[in-house]
Amino acid sequence: MYWTLELASYLSDAPWPATKDELIDYAIRTGAPLEVVENLQSIEDEGEIYESIEEIWSDYPTDEDYLWNEDEY
Repeated sequence: MYWTLELASYLSDAPWPATKDELIDYAIRTGAPLEVVENLQSIEDEGEIYESIEEIWSDYPTDEDYLWNEDEY
């Protein structure tokens, strides 16, 4: 399983929180690339509910990862 920012972006508007099956269904319905569906299928799942993409891909960049100071603008 590998994630890139482009692949993970297909799940940014997913209906969080969601189960693995719901995320797979969402990816298929929205026309996400096959790699997204394959990555989701390869997750070892025990019926967990995922709150965000960070729980699936821990390296997903957050606002804190960017050195952008909104107060300056």
